Amino acid sequence: MSPNVLALLPEIILTAVGVLVMVAEPCLALGASRKPLGWLAILGTLAAGGASWYQLSFGRITAFSGTIQVDAFSVFFHFVIAGVVLVTLLGSLDYFEGNATHAGEYFALSLFGAVGMMLMTCSVELLMVFVGLEISSISTYIMAGFRKGQATGSESSIKYFLLGSFATAFFLYGIALSYGATGSTTISAIAAGLGTSATPTMAFLALAMIIIGIGFKVSAAPFHVWTPDVYQGAPAPVVGLMSTAPKAAAFAVLLRITFSGYASMEHRWAILLWILAALSMTIGNLGALVQRDVKRMLAYSSIAHAGYLLVAFTAFPREGIAAAAFYTATYAAMNVGAFAVVTQISGYNESLRSLDDYTGLALKRPVLSATLAFFLLSLIGIPFTGGFFGKFYVFTSAMHAGHVWLAVIGLLNSGVACFYYLRLLAAIYTHPTKATVSPALDNLPYRHVSFSAEAGLTLAVAATLILGVFPGPILALAQRAGIATLPSLDAPAASHTRESDATLWCTQHPDECNAKVDATAH
Repeated sequence: MSPNVLALLPEIILTAVGVLVMVAEPCLALGASRKPLGWLAILGTLAAGGASWYQLSFGRITAFSGTIQVDAFSVFFHFVIAGVVLVTLLGSLDYFEGNATHAGEYFALSLFGAVGMMLMTCSVELLMVFVGLEISSISTYIMAGFRKGQATGSESSIKYFLLGSFATAFFLYGIALSYGATGSTTISAIAAGLGTSATPTMAFLALAMIIIGIGFKVSAAPFHVWTPDVYQGAPAPVVGLMSTAPKAAAFAVLLRITFSGYASMEHRWAILLWILAALSMTIGNLGALVQRDVKRMLAYSSIAHAGYLLVAFTAFPREGIAAAAFYTATYAAMNVGAFAVVTQISGYNESLRSLDDYTGLALKRPVLSATLAFFLLSLIGIPFTGGFFGKFYVFTSAMHAGHVWLAVIGLLNSGVACFYYLRLLAAIYTHPTKATVSPALDNLPYRHVSFSAEAGLTLAVAATLILGVFPGPILALAQRAGIATLPSLDAPAASHTRESDATLWCTQHPDECNAKVDATAH
């Protein structure tokens, strides 16, 4: 198999299946079910995940003139993205039944969005990252306004598009300035060029603009203003997807750029990310405290979790990358699971929106209520859940690097978060009186949870539980991803282009290379 085909095998599969879904959709009768298209998209997602696992056995794969690099790092995030898309598709097979005739477009856009996200994680050239970012963004812009008959859906899509375009401009300016300062847009060449650059200030300004662009995608404060309105107006399964998978891809890009491309400037960008982490945690949790709408509350919660993840960027490189990758996986599992439950409870019209509407929910839907409670406890960080170990690794890695105060701010914010998560949990298990019973809940029709939705929720629960009880295998893969991201003499030796990659690495890092050779000689 050609290295170019092998490097993009998951993306090729997803693209082919997405096109097939689009071609098949018009062939179905106007009132016919679109579930077969959903199952086809699910099979394509599983095949893409299997292709990523197949790539893992090849070590490092370099393709398309060095713009694509598939290694343990990119494969780890491929798994996360494929898992999120799989749970989302399983949970939303029945979401559009009887309400929309364009469900086929939803399944195709989910796959195309995943193509862009996966492309971002394996790109080591900034313009290629931009291509993946736009593929992902265009898909999610459309999906945010998928409930065309509701004004909030259109508002959500327009706000997301306008602010997203504005943030993309910052990212492009950052790429342009990076080229001006270092003479390249390839991450490894940028790292080599920083040592000889005559304009280090321009290089740092370029990185700052790139961080602004990525900060929008991950909902980090102060670039979070779009998040509550977009999450509130978008369909629940779409929010579950866009709050996890695009963030995973964006954080993967930021990890590569900072720890690999701009590693020599860590003493400068670490301070910037320290401030963004503290702001995101504090603003996110304080904003969630005053929310009565459940989706807006979870939106501010996602801002806070972006801050928790940014804490890992202040740690030592190998430990920080592993902690960030592990936390990304845990956050993806518990957050997509929480929104999958909201999808099953509220339905297409989302009749349950406020905290009052959830009062006494456990009396009507005990199993779904218990599942949502489990995800809320994991989001808090209760032991034996993935959320606990995710925060533990992130805060521990920050403390090892000497950022004790940032870890303290994170722990204090985790305490604040307990209030609004437990407030929703208390409402679910409160026995309502005649005065407090919600008409929306009282008139809520019983919706049978389909087999596919049960499978999706089971996967999310299992992933959250395994990450909390047996985190070792996933953490080992995250640590392997961290090693693959950092420049080292050993990493190129495992690639298909072993000799040329090692030579290139020695050219870019002469001092470290000589030290390695001297150590080997002795």
